[in-house]
Amino acid sequence: MSMAYTSTTLLLAVLLCVSAVKPYSDISHDGICKYMVETQGYVCQGHQVTTKDGYILGMQRIPVGRSNKTADRPPVLLQHGLLADATTWLLNSPDESLAFILADNGFDVWLANTRGTIASRGHTSLSANDPAYWDWTWVQLFTYDLTAMHEYVHNQTGQKLYYVGHSLGTLEAFVSFSEEKLLNMTKSAALLGPIAYIGQLSSPFARAIVTTSLAERMYQLGLYEFIVGGQEVGKLLEGICHLPLIDCDSLLTVIGGPNCCINPSTIAVLFDHFPQSSSIKEHCPFVSEKGNIAMYDYISENENTVHYRQTTPLLYNMTRIPNDIPLFISYGGKDTLSDVNDVQLLLDNLKDHQKDKLVVQYTEDYAHFDFIMAENANRVVYDPLIAFFGTT
Repeated sequence: MSMAYTSTTLLLAVLLCVSAVKPYSDISHDGICKYMVETQGYVCQGHQVTTKDGYILGMQRIPVGRSNKTADRPPVLLQHGLLADATTWLLNSPDESLAFILADNGFDVWLANTRGTIASRGHTSLSANDPAYWDWTWVQLFTYDLTAMHEYVHNQTGQKLYYVGHSLGTLEAFVSFSEEKLLNMTKSAALLGPIAYIGQLSSPFARAIVTTSLAERMYQLGLYEFIVGGQEVGKLLEGICHLPLIDCDSLLTVIGGPNCCINPSTIAVLFDHFPQSSSIKEHCPFVSEKGNIAMYDYISENENTVHYRQTTPLLYNMTRIPNDIPLFISYGGKDTLSDVNDVQLLLDNLKDHQKDKLVVQYTEDYAHFDFIMAENANRVVYDPLIAFFGTT
C-alpha cells in the first residue's frame, strides 16, 4: 500500500469516526450563554461582530465571575482551534474550565467563534446554503475574523486585551504578530498547544490532511462545507472505520496524541459540540515541504503567480514576531499535532525575544486536548498562565 493511499484512508477513517459521534447540539447565537454558561451560575452576554468581508460572528462575554465584582476587569479573548467553537473553554466544571477560572480571577472574558461554526453562520448577503459562503481559507480567519473580534473587544472595553489561543488559535496569533497586526491592541498572549511549524507532526489525522489532496478533490466535486456528519461525506466515508490500525474508540488520540488526564464525561460533552462546520478550502494545503506555514496554495502555478507574483505560495516568517510582545507558550511531550521538534523550531525563532517577555512551559505527559480538557490543567497550565498575565 502506497504512503499516499495510506494517508488518505487514515484521514477518511478519522473523519468517519467523527461522523459516527452524536451530532453537536443546535446551539444558536445565544445558546452557548444559555446552555453552557448561565447554567453554571455566571452572567453571560451575546454579542455579534461583522467582519470586513461580511461574516457575522457570534461572541459570548462573561463580564463577571461568581463574586460579581465589576471593578478593574481586564478583557481577555479566548480563541478555539479547528473544527471547534467557544465551548472549547467551557467543557469542565467551573473550577476546571479556563473561561470560568479567568472570570473568577477578575477578568472580563470574551469567547470567540469563527465563521461557519453554529454561533457564527450569519452573513450580510449570503446564506450558509450558498457555495460562496464557504469560499474562504484559514487565512481569512486571522485576516478578518480575529481582527474583527480583537477590534470589537478593544472598542467595547477601551483596553488592550489578553489573548489565549489553542491549536489553530495559536497559529492565527503567530501569523498576525509576524505581520505586525493586533500588537497595538494586545497586552500579552498565551499559546496552548502551539502551531507554528508542522513538518514533524505525527498525528495520523493531520499528516493525512497535509499529504493528500482529499480536500481539493472534495472541493472540485462541488463540496464546499466541511460538515463531517453531512450526507455526501457520510457516503464517502462509509465503512472506513473497519480498516486496520484505526481505533475509532480513541478519536482524540488519533487526532492529537494520547491525553493523560481527561475525564470520559468531558469527552462526552466535547462531542456534543465537536466537530463544527468549516470550509473545505480551510483543509487544503497550507504548509511547505519543509513544514513552514504558507499562504493558500492555488495548486496552479499560474493562479499562484496571479496572487503572489511567484509560482508557490508565500511563507509566513515567524522570525518577524516582535521580540517585545509578551508570550506564554505551553506545549506537551505527547502532543502529535504540536510536536516538540516543531515547537523547538519556533523557540529557535524566538531566541532573541526579550527574556522577561517569554515564558515557555513544557509538560511531558500532555497531549493536544489536555490543554483545554485535562482535569489538572487548572493547576498545571492555567495557574501559571494567570500569573504570567499578572506580570504583563
